Amino acid sequence: MIAVRDIAYVRIQVEDLDAQEMFLQDFGLRPHARTATSLQMAAYNGGYPAYIAQQGSKKALGVGFQVGSFEELQLIAARFNSEVRGNAELGAGWIVTLHDPDGLQVDLLYGGDVVAPESVRPALLINNAEQRRRLGTTNRMQIQPSRVMRLGHVVLKTVNFQAMFNFYQHTLGFRVSDSYFAESRENTVATFMHCGLGAEFTDHHTVALINMGAQEPAFDHCAFEVLDWDDLACGSQFLTQQQYQHSWGIGRHVQGSQVFDYWLDPAGNKIEHWTDGDLVNDASPVTHEPLSLDGLAQWAPPLSPEFLA
Repeated sequence: MIAVRDIAYVRIQVEDLDAQEMFLQDFGLRPHARTATSLQMAAYNGGYPAYIAQQGSKKALGVGFQVGSFEELQLIAARFNSEVRGNAELGAGWIVTLHDPDGLQVDLLYGGDVVAPESVRPALLINNAEQRRRLGTTNRMQIQPSRVMRLGHVVLKTVNFQAMFNFYQHTLGFRVSDSYFAESRENTVATFMHCGLGAEFTDHHTVALINMGAQEPAFDHCAFEVLDWDDLACGSQFLTQQQYQHSWGIGRHVQGSQVFDYWLDPAGNKIEHWTDGDLVNDASPVTHEPLSLDGLAQWAPPLSPEFLA
């Protein structure tokens, strides 16, 4: 077994790359590379492209994950009778390509940071009733696209929950942070999984699996971390002004605690801005709670049942 260190990118198929590129720029990503049939978009932190799209009928294609060493790539390649290849798509680094039990492409990556970071404003200092840190200065925001700093997680609708859970836990080293069940505790319908890095703290979930009767594998959504709370709110107002379709938010989740805002891209895919998420490690307590619409957020606008469709 290896231990994935972080998510790198999502890979998706859409019919209209021009519309997708325009939306993703308004959402807060930067163009990185474009051909007639493919699109790569980058976050402001740089590194790997955060979003890879290719032209075709709407479909989830796969996910890229970063590993910590070349030796881990060699181990996983040997286990699956695969090979470590130079990453021709990015033009740098090495890659091993697997497929998970639902058939999604899983790229395991080492080296090959090809996107330069781009500077953004500093995260805002916030005065609260207990701590006054901003002295003699003002906070003034411009309504503009959010600054997407990185891809944070992907939520997968699975058609084979137990096999998918075993793959992400035993092959890629993910660990359960929290989960939901329906009707009985044995009927797990959502599992949030963090990178299994021992005592090192990491995002509450990098992968989540949803087990709710999907007819085919799909992304429920992919989620991108923005600079701070005000960056999320200004980006939300900007997207509203551009007349994109809002899905849900702004609110704060229960599991993971993220402040969230969900949108639909031109192809109808759900995509999330988030900030202020929990950090956990392998010693953090794990919960297993009943699923309810009210249990998805500590506070938020009303949630329609279509959000979970």
